[in-house]
Amino acid sequence: MGRNLIMLGMAILIVLLIALIAIGFMSGISSPLPWISLVILVVVILAHNKIVGSRYLTWKDSYSVGIESIDSDHKKLIHLINNLQTAIDYKTDRQFEKQTMDEVVDYTVYHFTREEGLMEDNDYPGFVPHKAKHEEMIAKVNSYVEAYEKDESGAIESLLAYLKSWLIAHINGTDQEYSEYLISKGVK
Repeated sequence: MGRNLIMLGMAILIVLLIALIAIGFMSGISSPLPWISLVILVVVILAHNKIVGSRYLTWKDSYSVGIESIDSDHKKLIHLINNLQTAIDYKTDRQFEKQTMDEVVDYTVYHFTREEGLMEDNDYPGFVPHKAKHEEMIAKVNSYVEAYEKDESGAIESLLAYLKSWLIAHINGTDQEYSEYLISKGVK
């Protein structure tokens, strides 16, 4: 509810500033009122875009594990998580939220299967604990999905926060650990 009120407040502020600019220009182009209002409007819009933009994940080169297929999967996961962020930010209907959530979960399972296959095919010594971390993550995600399906308040927001923090921590942590090993085995 709080985010809805903020968005409503922003919309009202922008409309008022636009009206103030229009009224100011009617009183003459040399009047400082429309120019000051215009500067305030630009600052408000830029600040809003920066705040909203900070909620989204952005791929960084430091996330790369050096294996093209895995990096591609990670980029896709970031994209899907950002879609979920959009679904929440813009209060889309429940069907879109569910579809977006399912896409993230399904692609995560697909990615884990592919990643685990590479590790297993190349006899990665840390395969078992890495797979266990994947299973633990999927169980946690499923608990958030169940809470969402039971209409528990804040479940989708909690899922999103978990996905963001887990993915980045996992990429920068355990995924970096297998990177050198798999690359040495010729995986590209």
